[in-house]
Amino acid sequence: MQLTRFTDIGLRVVMRLAVQGDGSMTTRALADDLEVPYTHVAKVVGRLSELGIVHSRRGRTGGLVITELGRTARVGWLAGRLEGEGEVVDCDGLTPCPLRIACRLRGALAAARRAFFASLDEQTVGDLVADPTGAVLLTLDLPRRNVAEVDRVAE
Repeated sequence: MQLTRFTDIGLRVVMRLAVQGDGSMTTRALADDLEVPYTHVAKVVGRLSELGIVHSRRGRTGGLVITELGRTARVGWLAGRLEGEGEVVDCDGLTPCPLRIACRLRGALAAARRAFFASLDEQTVGDLVADPTGAVLLTLDLPRRNVAEVDRVAE
């Protein structure tokens, strides 16, 4: 099974915020750190906010922070919410499958999907950001921080 890009970005956003500690990050900074388009991150952040995984504050001192639910969320649960309830294959699509009225594959694929997310539930977001992953996540903003430090020194 392959996760959508939306879910991939969502999981990476949550992981990045999980190692941020109490500090907040902007959507732009997340997009830069994760090297994904800002518009994609903005859509993902909206969904994560709806799920209660992140909290966003507007304004000059605003930004995104991960919630306690976000830190303790089971990865399978979170991935399932980001993926949605769709099926693995579209049997009723533009050209419906001729086997759909008596197909056992559809049920088998649905069971496999449930098993896939159940296996991910063995991990929490906190487990995902344990070292060495957490240490790598913390280095993602180094180029941006170094530029800011150079700018401060130049002033």
